[in-house]
Amino acid sequence: MPKILIIEDEEAVRENILDLLEAEDFETIAAANGRIGVHLAICEVPDLILCDMMMPEIDGYGVLTALRQDPSTATIPFIFLTAKSAKSDFRQGMDMGADDYITKPFSRAELLSAIMNRLEKHATLKRYLSTQTRINNLSPKMQLLEICLHRAIKQHKFQEFEIYYQPIVDIASGKIVAAESLLRWQSPELGIVYPTEFIPLAESTGLIVPIGKSVLKSVCKQIKIWRDTGINSLVVTVNLSAIEFNQPDFINKIINFITINNLQPDDLELELTESMIMQDVNSAIATMSKLQSLGIKIAIDDFGTGYSSLIYLKNLPINTLKIDRYFIHNVANDPQKSAITKALIQMGHNLNLNVIAEGVETEAELAFLRQHNCNSMQGFLFSRPLPAAEFESFLLTNKCLYRNLI
Repeated sequence: MPKILIIEDEEAVRENILDLLEAEDFETIAAANGRIGVHLAICEVPDLILCDMMMPEIDGYGVLTALRQDPSTATIPFIFLTAKSAKSDFRQGMDMGADDYITKPFSRAELLSAIMNRLEKHATLKRYLSTQTRINNLSPKMQLLEICLHRAIKQHKFQEFEIYYQPIVDIASGKIVAAESLLRWQSPELGIVYPTEFIPLAESTGLIVPIGKSVLKSVCKQIKIWRDTGINSLVVTVNLSAIEFNQPDFINKIINFITINNLQPDDLELELTESMIMQDVNSAIATMSKLQSLGIKIAIDDFGTGYSSLIYLKNLPINTLKIDRYFIHNVANDPQKSAITKALIQMGHNLNLNVIAEGVETEAELAFLRQHNCNSMQGFLFSRPLPAAEFESFLLTNKCLYRNLI
């Protein structure tokens, strides 16, 4: 069992904690003051330290400072025991490197919960950052992010993830015709985490597979809700990772979600990136062909950034071409971007594809796209990504692109 060091100058409190932890089969060490506590921590290197905040000679702050400066004890989980209730005291301890605090008087359940949570998180940290390569490559922030992501998935806390929807608008009519589903993570420890931060980690660790499954399940359920309220013509797109796309049961999983929600296959559009397809073109085409034969739509996302795929474009079984926002930004005033974007729109139309411009932010960009017959747009000019309820209100009030600009 883990070894726990208790640093507490009140004998009665110290003995009660020792009895409680020994009854739970923890190995325990005790110190009656901060000076002895620092010495025992360095000599014994326990798995966790419980330390009273207010003590004579060396208080809890002094103990924490000394231990965090010694390499052998710098990463040992440290929990303050305190009778103080001021948030400023807690914040000072956390800023100095404490992992948690428990306010006296505390119950047996509170103490054990704090200990087990901290031991579990520390074990996770050691397990996933054990190799030197990972330690060198990940910043402390990314290490914490990965730990929290593993925790959320392991504990099946998919309610921490929320799907936002960004409207896709038909440029000719100004009406919403589709939406791109975009994931947000509201972590209890980290707050709102954006996809650019956690999706690469999820992909590198394989966690993207359960996350992706949850997203597909939720999106199909949401489409069903909208169908039941009379919203019948909306297509919803879902971004896929290469790992998800190459899972052996991927197609069956999608068919299952469509079936149980009584949806039509073309209610859903799957977004792939050029780089994903180029990893194994023949295999990608085979999977895409199977999906398309089932009636599921396929879009190429961020198009224009992976030039090597241009020669394959005519062979790809796709429905939609999404022009990357890089080419749309300031397109009306940048001759190179203008030429590329016009060529991409024309090429898409020649291949009977629906062409969508991403990242449209200005009326000048919209005017350029309308002039060159781009089919649809999405971007902050019309709307940021919205929670499902807010997006639904857009649909029910028939919010329109051109009325929006007046």
